[in-house]
Amino acid sequence: MSQTGTHPVAIRRALISVSDKTGLIEFARSLSARGIEILSTGGSAKALREAGLTVVDVADVTGFPEMMDGRVKTLHPAVHGGLLALRDNQEHLAAMEAHGIGPIDLLVVNLYPFEETVAKGASHDDCIENIDIGGPAMIRAAAKNHGFVTVIVDVQDYDALLAELNANDDRTTLAFRQRQAQIAYARTAAYDAAVSGWLAGAIGEGAPRRRAFAGTLAQGLRYGENPHQAAAFYVTGEDRPGVATARQWQGKGLSYNNINDTDAAFELVAEFDPADGPACAIIKHANPCGVARGATALEAYRRAFDCDRTSAFGGIIALNQVLDGATAEEIAKIFTEVVIAPDADEDAKRVFAAKKNLRLLTTGGLPDPKAAGLGFRQVAGGFLVQGRDNGHVGIGDLKVVTARQPSEAELRDMLFAWTVAKHVKSNAIVYARDLATVGVGAGQMSRVDSTRIGRRKSEDMAEALGLAQPLTIGAVVASDAFFPFADGIEALAEAGAKAVIQPGGSMRDDEVIAAADRLGLAMVFTGQRHFRH
Repeated sequence: MSQTGTHPVAIRRALISVSDKTGLIEFARSLSARGIEILSTGGSAKALREAGLTVVDVADVTGFPEMMDGRVKTLHPAVHGGLLALRDNQEHLAAMEAHGIGPIDLLVVNLYPFEETVAKGASHDDCIENIDIGGPAMIRAAAKNHGFVTVIVDVQDYDALLAELNANDDRTTLAFRQRQAQIAYARTAAYDAAVSGWLAGAIGEGAPRRRAFAGTLAQGLRYGENPHQAAAFYVTGEDRPGVATARQWQGKGLSYNNINDTDAAFELVAEFDPADGPACAIIKHANPCGVARGATALEAYRRAFDCDRTSAFGGIIALNQVLDGATAEEIAKIFTEVVIAPDADEDAKRVFAAKKNLRLLTTGGLPDPKAAGLGFRQVAGGFLVQGRDNGHVGIGDLKVVTARQPSEAELRDMLFAWTVAKHVKSNAIVYARDLATVGVGAGQMSRVDSTRIGRRKSEDMAEALGLAQPLTIGAVVASDAFFPFADGIEALAEAGAKAVIQPGGSMRDDEVIAAADRLGLAMVFTGQRHFRH
């Protein structure tokens, strides 16, 4: 008794029930022209009849009308028996004959638009009504019986099915049915993940017993972080402008590292409200090597570039405003992997058109840095889930803890540096002056090491720019977490820093504050940290 048909299976009878009717009429006409009988329900049947196609109502097959506002229409043995019967099992065939159940060889279903309904901010009741029941049940039945039944759940696969029928005398091969079954189960899994995730949020369940995430393939990637690692890019459908939603105007496909770094760059630059003026972030290996504000996008880019010109080579550049031609001309002077901005004018596009290896992305907007969201990271045997780091502090949140009070200019620069430090890998130290980074120390096991690296980078740039002294002299410093010992403050003072912003909360805060007072530094506590691993 076979569980899988290994031979091509003829399509004689199809059931069509779709919410998304894109391409439906042309597709159904192609099926009908092959002599395939079409069963259908509700709006799908109405659309097909209006197009002049002959359709059999599922209600006529089941002997029951659609009821309860369409909630009950396909949940019937005449439907599920037709999908689940093994065609080489004599007992199944006898049961079909005894109960008048006809085989269904092709199921074409796409589900109620639950994800889209949630994304629109619909009411709780509207979201509930857009949870499909009959659709997933039929899909799972057809996919289970893929030895004999073909299932199509995506509009994009209509042409693939027609091509399969053309190539196999109106039959489908086992390989095709297996592929479509896998697609079908992935679709119902993603659908259930969306429903369970939404419901967890609706009832305030922060740590549900089971957590599922799902995505749709955006593109295959040549490899992952390294050439020996396979990789692909999936999108979740989250309504958040960024690399996942961007339009690519030119250049070869993005790599795994490009996508990761571009996301880091755009999330950072989005912290700076374009209403307050242009901002630019340059990223290398997911860390900022230069961030600045300016009167123009060109000025912001130049100031960000002057933080670490060496690291900027081959980096990712993000802007919070429209990319213009003059800024594009300046960017084009060095090799850059990706430029991402809300938009780009025609002059900028013409400039970059001559740079075939540079990718230009536009997003149409900026992600909201204060919006809630979830992220996850795999560990051996499981994964960690946490909320997006959407923490922010303002002037009113700062607590001055030293004898010297910071000036208004220092406070402004400290908040700028603090915002950048949020996007630097821990341990993070950011030196800043006049709303521009002048030294960044990232990803070190010791906070003192990060302090020294940021200083050294500033010294190197001072030499390259012909400055009399490094710009860390007179700068402010942000630390993503507290200083556990006074040695970090002493290292900052040696670099010439004059003011420090940090979370506070160390057992040795008094010792650290005393060191700042002794060295003449102003220091403020935020009461909030920004670890980034």
